Amino acid sequence: MKQAILAIDEGTTGTRAAWVTADGDVGGLTYERLSVSSPRPGVVAQSASEILEKTIRTLRAAYASAQEHRLHVTAVAIATQRATATLWDTATGEPVAPSMVWQDTQYAADLAALSDEWDARLWPSIGRPTGVRNVYLWAARVLADPQQTRARECQARGTLAFGTVDTWLLWSLSNRRELVATATNAVSSGAYRLADHSYHTEFIEALGFPLELLPELRDDVSDFGTLRPEILGVELPIVAAAGDQHAAMVGLGVIDKGDVMCVHGTGSFVDLNLGTHLPENDGRYQGALSLVAWREAGISRYSIETFTSTTGSAIDWLVDKLRLFDSGKHISELAANGRMGSVHSVPALTGVRMPSVNAGVGALIGGLTMSTTREDVALAVLEGIAQSVGWSIDADKEVAGVEIGKVNIGGGLSSSDPLVQLQADLTGVPHHRFRDTDKASLRGAAFLGGVSLGVWNSLADTRELLGTPDVFEPQMSPDERAERVALWRQRVLTEMELADARKESTRE
Repeated sequence: MKQAILAIDEGTTGTRAAWVTADGDVGGLTYERLSVSSPRPGVVAQSASEILEKTIRTLRAAYASAQEHRLHVTAVAIATQRATATLWDTATGEPVAPSMVWQDTQYAADLAALSDEWDARLWPSIGRPTGVRNVYLWAARVLADPQQTRARECQARGTLAFGTVDTWLLWSLSNRRELVATATNAVSSGAYRLADHSYHTEFIEALGFPLELLPELRDDVSDFGTLRPEILGVELPIVAAAGDQHAAMVGLGVIDKGDVMCVHGTGSFVDLNLGTHLPENDGRYQGALSLVAWREAGISRYSIETFTSTTGSAIDWLVDKLRLFDSGKHISELAANGRMGSVHSVPALTGVRMPSVNAGVGALIGGLTMSTTREDVALAVLEGIAQSVGWSIDADKEVAGVEIGKVNIGGGLSSSDPLVQLQADLTGVPHHRFRDTDKASLRGAAFLGGVSLGVWNSLADTRELLGTPDVFEPQMSPDERAERVALWRQRVLTEMELADARKESTRE
């Protein structure tokens, strides 16, 4: 009987589960869409109850598929969206407030006010500045709000729990009911000391967060107990819980120092693997963050990450809210006949992150004339995403001080040939797309957990399961590339200047 691991990929806009076999095949994939609300500018929220309900539902469907295929399921591995925070009552298991999603920027101004005092201390220790959102500040504000009576009552009774999505799912799914956070999730939450796998408690206290609510820190590969029997009827061990981008790195074979990946999901993330070398991040780019790539057996591997918050979600916005296109696939089809340069786009629905973080910049589609076609707009939308990725790649390289030879690409939008070709053209670097790239996080979570169980001897062995990639070579001339990149980046800088001017005018 073929061995398999059940993998969960709990993302921002959807939850998936599937089985991953010892030969790297992914099957039984089930998807449930998640609601994300933005009741006012800067606020992005969702329901932890919905996340849990749909995670269990997809897990059950994947397990049923594994049984139909006569697979021997040995364990469960989890990948989750990062820096989305929840408060809940451990007596009832119910959330006491809507979860704050990682795209939330409602406290950006408050954090900016702390930057002069804290940034110089935070960069060397946690690899990032105060930033535009922080899970601990959010929780502290909820607890300080007189209207949040339920949260305050739970805190007084000692039944209040806090954590990111990994904490919430592990507490809800495991027989142990432990409150734990893994390294790749904690590192994105804004107060994790990279060198010694600990919390920056001074900063957390300065934000007003009660230290007694901090989850216990764990490696991403660990013993997380067993799945509660009422979920699947069997007590499967939970052996890995990693942030989704980190799982995707493993699932795309980005496991050695100098390897690079770009994954398109709700946002588009670029990660440069630094191996066990702790990055010396001088903070030259606010949006280039030092992370734990993954941690197991007490050893951390590190990476530099940059991202654009709204790329996949910008496509959804254009399709679902503005109804300009029928689907993301429709955008790609139209883009194939668009005219390069006639229209420009910046995917900044929640601000920009390159070259500095500026939450005041809005999304932009400009350069429209009477001759503009839908094809031109579609191409501009994809170019805006590709340009954002290109700036991220340049920032990662500069901070790490290394050159790269290729980019392994994954995620839903990577199925768009025009987008991947644009990325290769605008970066001057070949892009490699493996099979089932949209399943990278699922496969990577399973690989992390499976190596610890002996399903695979090493992560290097799992890379051999990915097959031969599609290769997209740069086709744009160096002069055209330089011109297009310079024009696009100047537009972003201009938008940042205008956003700063608007902010200043409101203060006067």
